[in-house]
Amino acid sequence: MKKILFATDFSDAANNAAEYAVDMAETLHADLFILHAVAIPANASEITVVIDPEEIIRSAEKNMLALKNELTNRSNNRVNIEYAVEEKLLFPFLKDSCAEIKPYMVIIGTQGKTKAERLLLGSHAAYILQHLPWPVIGVPPLAKFSPIKKIGLACDFENVVDLVPINEIRRLLDDLNAELHIINIDKSDKHSPELVFESGMMQEMFAGTKPDYHFIVGEDTDQGILEFAEIQHFDLLVVLPRQHNLLYRISHKSHTKQFALHSHVPVLALHA
Repeated sequence: MKKILFATDFSDAANNAAEYAVDMAETLHADLFILHAVAIPANASEITVVIDPEEIIRSAEKNMLALKNELTNRSNNRVNIEYAVEEKLLFPFLKDSCAEIKPYMVIIGTQGKTKAERLLLGSHAAYILQHLPWPVIGVPPLAKFSPIKKIGLACDFENVVDLVPINEIRRLLDDLNAELHIINIDKSDKHSPELVFESGMMQEMFAGTKPDYHFIVGEDTDQGILEFAEIQHFDLLVVLPRQHNLLYRISHKSHTKQFALHSHVPVLALHA
């Protein structure tokens, strides 16, 4: 049975991502496992406000049960939902949980509660997308789940044999019955011999899948890819964190057009 792992902080953005997660689970006939990491200050004695760790955990469990009931109703009881609340840091909790249940994918919201975390791929989400060695979908705050029929893959055509997780992408295409669009952007329309060779290797790797290839000319890689994803109405944009630093560059920009464009397209990070 496929399993989808979802992490929540009970924020509005996380609640939106929770709906996306349960809809995805229903589509894939998967179980849904929800995590909440309770972060309690290490030096609570130095804080003037009295903190009761047990009360924080009880409150989190109450919120989690309410969320489970909401999602169960949303899926008309068609998705099996389990949850866990632990006093742990989020990333280690996610990593350990993935090692235990081996999920088909992990889903997170891409916004947090603080002003700093409201950057589209904010600190926690960007770190998880870059470093968690499992397929991770970051759901923007306005994104709603719809049948995923059109998937974009941002690729720089460097060392594709080693760095493109072909089996994971093929499985996703088969499970979702989706079409694939491979996107490359460069500052010149004169393709280098290396790009021609690597694109040929990519064609062999995806033999039988028949993806569409898009070679775009533009000065800004990030903006070009995100604009193209928006124009093409992709349901999902796949990025390969180890192949290029798109996620890093986006997460360290602020107040740019990329964020507004990206807010409508969920991002799937796949690691080779």
